[in-house]
Amino acid sequence: MDVVDRFCSYISFDTQSDENSTSCPSAEKEKRLAEALVQELQCLGLKDARMDSYGYVYARLNATPGREDVPALGLIAHMDTSPDAPGANVHPRRIRCQGGSLPLDAAGDVILDEQTLAPYVGQELIVTDGTTLLGADDKAGIAEIVSAAAYLLEHPDIPHGPICLAFTPDEEIGRGTEHFDLAAFGAPAAYTVDGGALGELEYENFNAANAHIHFTGFNIHPGEAKNKMRNAILLAQEFLSLMPPAETPAHTEGREGFFHVNRIEGNESAADLYLLIRDHDRTNFEARKEQLSRMAAYLNGKYGPDTAVLYIRDSYYNMREKIEPEHMDLIHRASVAMEAEGVTPRIVPIRGGTDGAQLSWKGLPCPNLCTGGVNFHSVREFIPIPALETMVRILVRIAAAQGSEEA
Repeated sequence: MDVVDRFCSYISFDTQSDENSTSCPSAEKEKRLAEALVQELQCLGLKDARMDSYGYVYARLNATPGREDVPALGLIAHMDTSPDAPGANVHPRRIRCQGGSLPLDAAGDVILDEQTLAPYVGQELIVTDGTTLLGADDKAGIAEIVSAAAYLLEHPDIPHGPICLAFTPDEEIGRGTEHFDLAAFGAPAAYTVDGGALGELEYENFNAANAHIHFTGFNIHPGEAKNKMRNAILLAQEFLSLMPPAETPAHTEGREGFFHVNRIEGNESAADLYLLIRDHDRTNFEARKEQLSRMAAYLNGKYGPDTAVLYIRDSYYNMREKIEPEHMDLIHRASVAMEAEGVTPRIVPIRGGTDGAQLSWKGLPCPNLCTGGVNFHSVREFIPIPALETMVRILVRIAAAQGSEEA
């Protein structure tokens, strides 16, 4: 079985995580892929492959003779797919990119545009039928890791240290590391294989927090409301009017931070506003949280105590603080492996987060490698087959470099 066969097998499993669930995994169906992976890894020869009670899969590829004392290296990917688009009954198609745009669905309403496809002219792609996401995020990462492990097992002449594998649930809902067992995993450093286009290499990401503001109004019949009614919906609107209009996802890029309003609900008596706080710079991140506190205090001073009650919960932090400077060898090793396969590494900041960010702050330095996938979380998601195949070779090179003089 090659990497393409593995990928197409894995995406046949519906593994969408459920943000409304409190269990782990959030959806029991995630365990079906986990069980299949355990069986496959054991058949490859990784007899210790196992799934724990939370649905995490762990396995270890032993070192080749002479490399037993080399520190283990980890490779991690997540099994769940995003709730942002339908994820069941995925029907992948292999097509040769000829240039121009590409309709995906039968009606021709869902189109991959010419600009997006331009870098892939002449390549064979795996695309959707326009009704579901593909699942390259992150089943491509799983397929690449398992295929690299299989290659190393088939080629014992390639020296490498111990390789620790882990496949996690619930990354897409921000809970992929809640029950990650660092001791069971067994590696002091790792990579997540969960990035986008071929060549991307990431070791910095947003600092992230979720904010919830509860507004308490005073409702009364509109005919008698003069100087009495305090409409909670309008209080939320006034709060929003205090936010900088240019600091939203639609107006920012690169390392620029933002506020992102993603839900509002309520009535005249009570309303709730939910938003995301993101910034690469830790000082700016803390300043954004303080800014929201001042805005809530302003409304409370204007309308009375507890008019606006602010709740903020930090989600994850920039892993750059944990990678620099002690672990930049991980970046160097990945860059060298990419260049050896004719891929130009592009070190870019993640405008989001990964399991690796949270793991880095738990003591496991864990930068992020590309998978080659494009248009994640969308029915327009696709992956070039050459990218899948190249990433397998890159992972093999990274594993072989662990403990070598060239690393």
